[in-house]
Amino acid sequence: MDKVIIGGSSSYVLAIKIARELNATLLGTDIKKFPDGEKYVRIEGDLEGVDAAVVQSMYLNPDEYLMEYFLMVEALKESGAKKVTGVIPYFAYARQDERFKPGEAISLKTVSKIIETVGTDQLFTVDMHLHRVDDMSKIFNIPAENLTAIPDIAHYIGEHLPLEKPLIIGPDEEAEQWARTAAEHLETDYDVLEKKRISSTEVEITTRELDVKNRNVVIIDDIISTGGTIAKTIEALKKKGAKKIVAACTHPILVDNALKKIYNAGAYNVIGTTSIPSPISVVEIAGTLANALK
Repeated sequence: MDKVIIGGSSSYVLAIKIARELNATLLGTDIKKFPDGEKYVRIEGDLEGVDAAVVQSMYLNPDEYLMEYFLMVEALKESGAKKVTGVIPYFAYARQDERFKPGEAISLKTVSKIIETVGTDQLFTVDMHLHRVDDMSKIFNIPAENLTAIPDIAHYIGEHLPLEKPLIIGPDEEAEQWARTAAEHLETDYDVLEKKRISSTEVEITTRELDVKNRNVVIIDDIISTGGTIAKTIEALKKKGAKKIVAACTHPILVDNALKKIYNAGAYNVIGTTSIPSPISVVEIAGTLANALK
């Protein structure tokens, strides 16, 4: 089967880079919106018998990008594609993986079901927000793998930032998995912060074990959305005597003036990956995705 790559409108540049890494054919697309808001999708080229990878991150406009993805996969399968692999670096709706109140939709379950139904044969995500799900097979009935960009982030920090043996910090217990991985790659130590709520507006943040005084610190997490948690973490670490503080994430969503908050709090630098295009998307993940597709 010929390997082809198709980029949705959210991730077309990333799709180009993946195609180059694989020396694979990048198919053109015609994607547009009708005046009433409906999407039109056409994939160019001969699709009969191809092994296709559809690259589409689901950030900022997740409903629109999901609909595009559904239409692309369905078009591929209806046009004779032999296999369709979904490459969804940032997977929207993953946070609602449980019903916390009666009547709530479990959006992760719903979205996953539709992704399978339209014809996806295999799926790759990157640092998916799976805090209460320890196995992708509990979500999907197709082969699905949650890749990680943390080694890519650690490599970038080691190569480009002047932080000798920095202390890696996870802003909460859920981020310990990423802090531990980054520390292993940088051959340094890590810790995870604990939050103690003092009042409805005040939170006390402390390290569990290690002293941050006179240490350079890298705060690492899967997502930076509004930047509120990262900013508070930086302020707390500064009060405890930390030197240079870098904030790093896989998915730089960056809404609500997130970067302004983080830099105002005292960050030395903020970095993210190309899972989402942004002003801080300096860590390339095309190679990691291409290796998975091989």
